[in-house]
Amino acid sequence: MKVKVIPVLEDNYMYLVIEEHTREAVAVDVAVPKRARPLPGALCTRAWHPNTGSHLDHLHLPNSHPFQLLEIVGREGVSLTTVLTTHHHWDHARGNMELARLLPGLVVLGADERICALTRRLVHGEELRFGAIHVRCLLTPGHTSGHMSYFLWEDECLDPPAVFSGDALSVAGCGSRLETTAQQMYHSLVETLGTLPPETKVFCGHEHTLGNLEFAQKVEPCNNQVKAKLSWAKGLGSRPQTGELSQAAWSCQTRL
Repeated sequence: MKVKVIPVLEDNYMYLVIEEHTREAVAVDVAVPKRARPLPGALCTRAWHPNTGSHLDHLHLPNSHPFQLLEIVGREGVSLTTVLTTHHHWDHARGNMELARLLPGLVVLGADERICALTRRLVHGEELRFGAIHVRCLLTPGHTSGHMSYFLWEDECLDPPAVFSGDALSVAGCGSRLETTAQQMYHSLVETLGTLPPETKVFCGHEHTLGNLEFAQKVEPCNNQVKAKLSWAKGLGSRPQTGELSQAAWSCQTRL
C-alpha cells in the first residue's frame, strides 16, 4: 500500500491510496481535484519500509509546478475508482463533483447525505475491499454528526495499519466540536479511534501540528512528551506531518 500525501488549500491534506498489485487507487477527501497548494521548493521525500518494499511519499509542490490529483494518478499509472470522504465540509468534499464529471463511474462514499456527489452512504462498521487493502468504516461524530474515519490495513503486510481521520483526530489535537455532544465526541476519540492498534499511522485532514502542540504546552508546561514532540515538529517546518496513534493521543483536548 502506497499513500500519496497531497497538501491543498491553506492547510488541508488529501490522499491517494494505491494498491500496488492491482494498481487501483482510492482518493481521500478530494477538496481540489485539479490544483494542489503551491509550496516553496520542489521536494519529494520518501519513507521506505525495507521489510516490505512499500513506501510513503510526501509531495512538496513548487510554486511553478501545480500538480493535479489526476496528473498524479496518471504518473502513477493507476486507476482511480473510489473517493472516501470523511465529512461534508467544502474543504474536504468540494472536488467530488468535478472529479465525478471527469471520471464517469467514480464511486463517492461517505456517511453523510450532505457530501457532494455522494453515490452511496456508508454505515459504522462496514468493511470495504480494494485488492489486498481492507477498509473499516468508523463513524466518529464530533466535528460533524456524519463524520466517518477510515481504518486501512493490508493482507500479509508488515507495515502498520493506517487511519484517515479527517477532522476527528489530528497530530496532538482534534477538530472543533460543531454538531454533536461532548460525550459523543469523547466516545469517537477514546472508544473508537483510541482502541485502534497503537502503531496505527494517523493521516489527518489538516496541518495543525505546531498550533496543537503550542497550545498543549501552554496548558501542560511540564509535559516532557509535549516538549519533545514540539521540538520535533519545529524541526520539520512545513513538511507533511503524520504520527502514530499513540502520538496523536498526546493532545490534552482528548483527556478529561
